[in-house]
Amino acid sequence: MNNFAVLNTGRKMPLLGLGTWKSEPGKVKQAVLWALQAGYRHIDCAAIYGNEAEIGEALQETLGPNKALRREDVFITSKLWNTRHHPEDVEPALLKTLKELKLEYLDLYLIHWPFAFQRGDVPFPKNEDGSMLYDDIDYKVTWAAMEKLVEKGLTRAIGLSNFNSRQIDDILSDASIKPTVLQVESHPYLSQVELLAHCRDRGLVMTAYSPLGSPDRAWKHPDEPVLLDEPVITTLAEKHHKSPVQIILRWQIQRGVATIPKSVTESRIKENIQVFDFTLGEDEMKSITALNKGWRYIVPVIQVEGERVPRDAGHPHYPFNDPY
Repeated sequence: MNNFAVLNTGRKMPLLGLGTWKSEPGKVKQAVLWALQAGYRHIDCAAIYGNEAEIGEALQETLGPNKALRREDVFITSKLWNTRHHPEDVEPALLKTLKELKLEYLDLYLIHWPFAFQRGDVPFPKNEDGSMLYDDIDYKVTWAAMEKLVEKGLTRAIGLSNFNSRQIDDILSDASIKPTVLQVESHPYLSQVELLAHCRDRGLVMTAYSPLGSPDRAWKHPDEPVLLDEPVITTLAEKHHKSPVQIILRWQIQRGVATIPKSVTESRIKENIQVFDFTLGEDEMKSITALNKGWRYIVPVIQVEGERVPRDAGHPHYPFNDPY
């Protein structure tokens, strides 16, 4: 079993990476240092996470001539935020990310969401009633600006995040440089079987965010199922002498899905990469995939007149109104 996926550019992307969403400044630098020491060679970042400068400190200490690792040994991803979809904003957004990460290029740059917010320096621009201020720019226009970043050598590859199958095909119909990766929420309760097949057919690798169901989210619902307590998974963990987390990560890796579990705890960072020394059987794999309930943990919600509603569902490019 390879520990990497091969992108349609021919480059390799490690199947296990460190996620940095919700890793607060003050902790994320140490988390990245621990991860690189533990053997991680893939770090997933985004401008909106607000911690790229601190991640950059860790990278500067570790990567480069006469340091522990070469730059080309580590695969680094970041993402274009929703307020930066206008073509003239795309390159400056990446340059800011590169400056903060203290890098000359990225391995992968993703459009974070298919829909855009109003341009400007306010990351979540809102109307007086608390609803979002949107922009209706077509993501294909944004994609054309992303392609120029590859041509300039600022990123080795480009891709998509939170796009649905129809939107992927829409991009492909027009693209001169194809997307390499689709990053979406995926875990046993949202196995994304159809979307994964769609990506495979079109030469995209899937990366799973919140692969453990993101138990530390701000908008947690009191009735939501707890993935790590799932009996199918806890039983397999006992059988293989592994943790439930390791079982879930192994399931994704065997499907060829890259996963980016987030942690700022040294023991967990180490545990999460100990997934290349055992194999799940075919029936065990099927039993995990069968847990799918179409349960999406990551849907930003806002309060409107006292009701919790999906924040962005009214936008024409909202991805989750389609089946997949």
